[in-house]
Amino acid sequence: MSTFQDLVADHCIPVQPGQAPLSDDLAQGLLVALEGWVRGADNDIEKAFSFPDFLSALAFVNAIAGIAEEQGHHPDLYLGWGKVSVSLTTHDVGGLSRADFVLAAKIERYAQMSGQN
Repeated sequence: MSTFQDLVADHCIPVQPGQAPLSDDLAQGLLVALEGWVRGADNDIEKAFSFPDFLSALAFVNAIAGIAEEQGHHPDLYLGWGKVSVSLTTHDVGGLSRADFVLAAKIERYAQMSGQN
């Protein structure tokens, strides 16, 4: 089972053609390492973050965009006044891949380091 630090240290690896999504058991085992993240209804993992204002939330979205570009794996982001929701899934496998959990850990680490958690 991977720890939070294992996931943070990893890099998002592109999925291979025909690769299957993670099993529910494996996905649940990885989810345990991510504080506050939950399984969503759309074969994804999600977390909502709160901020004191719109500009702080926007700055967080911009930081996540940089992390996502560096990793080559991109979340769905929902920005509102004082809130950001992050959703991760791997469309190419029709569900979750390890890359979703790696990127979630990197986002979580950024949130912790910037006091947004």
